[in-house]
Amino acid sequence: MTERKTKLTIRGLTKRYGAATALDHVDLDLTDGEFLTMLGPSGSGKTTLLWSVAGLNHPDGGKIWIDGRDATSVPASGRDIGMVFQNYALFPHLSVSENISFPLEMRKVSPRDRSLAITRALEMVKLEHVGDRFCDQLSGGQQQRIALARAFVANPSIILMDEPLGALDKKLRDHLQLEIKRLHERLGMTVLYVTHDQEEAMVMSDRICLMNQGRIEQIGTPDELYFQPKSLFAADFLGEANLIPSRITGEEAGCLIVELLGMGTVRTRSTPPRPNGPNVVHFTRPESIAIQADAENKANRLYGHVSEVVVSGAITKLFVHVGDALMKISLLTSVSQRVREGERITIGWDDDVGRVLSRSQKEAA
Repeated sequence: MTERKTKLTIRGLTKRYGAATALDHVDLDLTDGEFLTMLGPSGSGKTTLLWSVAGLNHPDGGKIWIDGRDATSVPASGRDIGMVFQNYALFPHLSVSENISFPLEMRKVSPRDRSLAITRALEMVKLEHVGDRFCDQLSGGQQQRIALARAFVANPSIILMDEPLGALDKKLRDHLQLEIKRLHERLGMTVLYVTHDQEEAMVMSDRICLMNQGRIEQIGTPDELYFQPKSLFAADFLGEANLIPSRITGEEAGCLIVELLGMGTVRTRSTPPRPNGPNVVHFTRPESIAIQADAENKANRLYGHVSEVVVSGAITKLFVHVGDALMKISLLTSVSQRVREGERITIGWDDDVGRVLSRSQKEAA
């Protein structure tokens, strides 16, 4: 298999605003055709990084290479990028076709080639019938699709997207997530995407770069970040998690023996690096836990009482008191219908679905 070339390289990127550090010596690589999402809470540095790549702000330190060329001091117009903003950033006095044509005109593409490219772009976003309209005559979803068409019409090296779906309602947002993903796969675009929406990042991305306080907390595939978090922050930020104060008491046959304080002892398959010291936090996802007969063949089994049952359509959440702790369990509603509040149940999980995290949030096993 041919190794993909690197489209974007960032080394030691630093950006400060007064006394506040927005980016703290960030290193990042983006490969050709990859969809990489910058995910994190407000103020984590994800948009600052995107704008630095776009040339819309200048870093205080570090380097940015695009296609092997040092672009750190290159103006935005010379970086061969397409940009999609949350507020669309369309020109209201221009027609849809004229908006899409803008980056082609900047590149001095001939009128004939511009016309062909605009037609292809409108067909790609399934809006070939609106080319002569003005943008304020379109819905929010249509305007965002026009912004997408404008971003990729000139076939830029990298497309940057800054919370492009943030202003849309959930139904339309879900639809456009899949539409953007299909466009990415069809065109082989290289995309650097920013969002604070965890579900959006999980659905769309080849890899996710989780940001926290100006640094990369963890980077990997959606599955890696979700099921193999390397810190308490990563475990807690993505989805729901059971995080139980614990203590490592030994090791046996490749598994750590872990005392869940106030609950009991379980086995967790050890994955390096191992946290320093015995005092840790034990992590499981609610959907990784089985109940009753399905729990009997699991490596780890505990017993508790159901304190609450919450049905939300196809998924039912159980809150189970086990000793001094409260465990969250997510099940298909059809599986959980036999469980009642106050009932004593068996819960269990395999030794390879738990994870031991350092209380200092720096290491995991």
